[in-house]
Amino acid sequence: MGGVRLTVRVDFGSARALGPGKIRLLEAIRKTGSISQAGRSLDMSYRRAWLLVDDMNRCFRAAVVTTQPGGAQGGGAALTPFGLELIEQYRSIEAQATAATKPQLHALEVALRNRARRTSKRLKTSIRAATAR
Repeated sequence: MGGVRLTVRVDFGSARALGPGKIRLLEAIRKTGSISQAGRSLDMSYRRAWLLVDDMNRCFRAAVVTTQPGGAQGGGAALTPFGLELIEQYRSIEAQATAATKPQLHALEVALRNRARRTSKRLKTSIRAATAR
């Protein structure tokens, strides 16, 4: 299944959710040790990244990310043990959902129009153009 994929988003009521974007942000924070660097690596502003982290920290009983103020010492951010667990839980849900829907995803992929196979032929754009030949 090259082009078809399942995207999982977990909604917590009507106002909060956890999806692939927030998880990628957490993974980038784990890798870089910085909210601003993580945001840049995802083409996201620092403000947007910070707001997402703040939303996750407020959403759960335990903090997801801890921060150290910048300055001469450099500051930074780190995932809490719960933040690491959150990534694992989400990736597990995602893997199980993808595995459970593999036959249906494959069927959808087979049903897609694949214009790449027809690139050598000129597509007819109207009935008139087709009869004029």
